Amino acid sequence: MSPLAHVLALPVRAYRMVASPWVGHGCRFQPTCSAYALEALERHGGIKGGWLTARRVCRCHPWGGHGFDPVPGAKQTPQD
Repeated sequence: MSPLAHVLALPVRAYRMVASPWVGHGCRFQPTCSAYALEALERHGGIKGGWLTARRVCRCHPWGGHGFDPVPGAKQTPQD
């Protein structure tokens, strides 16, 4: 993981440890936005991973999408 990606992942990890247990598990997407962010940062680095994360978080609203939304370039889970 690049240094920028590592720095950008810190608030995501903090959110997962501190706020996520209080907010609940009502994410509209699979994987969750925080899991998506960590995977995007690890896979694509700080700049592109940060951009993908920002795009995903902006789609996470009541009128946004839902369902399976993997990180681009990630292995696809076979559907039954």
